[in-house]
Amino acid sequence: MEKKVMQTYLYDFYGELLTEHQRGVYEDFVLNDLSLSEIAQEAGISRQGVHDLVRRCDKVLEGYEERLHLLERFLKIKEKIARIQALTGGCRADGAMAEIAAISNEILEEL
Repeated sequence: MEKKVMQTYLYDFYGELLTEHQRGVYEDFVLNDLSLSEIAQEAGISRQGVHDLVRRCDKVLEGYEERLHLLERFLKIKEKIARIQALTGGCRADGAMAEIAAISNEILEEL
C-alpha cells in the first residue's frame, strides 16, 4: 500500500490519540499535502522539527496498529465484502441474492 494512503488510514483510526499539536501538523502534511517548509512557517517551528514530528507520529500510529490491528481488520472486512459483491453481481434476479448484494453495499458505505 502506498505510504500516503497508509498514513491516512492510520490517522483515520488512531489520530484522535495524538496531541492537538501533533494532529495539526500531521493533518497538514498527510491530509492537506503541505510541504515541510509551509507547515514549519505556519507552526513557528523549524522544517527539521516538522520532519521529526511527522516521523514520530508515524511511529506512534504504527505502534497503535501493531497492538490493536484495527486497520488490518478493517481492510480484511472490506476485501471480503468486495468478494461477496463480485460473487453476487451476476445473480441479482434472485431475491435472496439481491438482498445480500444490497446489505454488502450498505456495509461498504458504512466502512
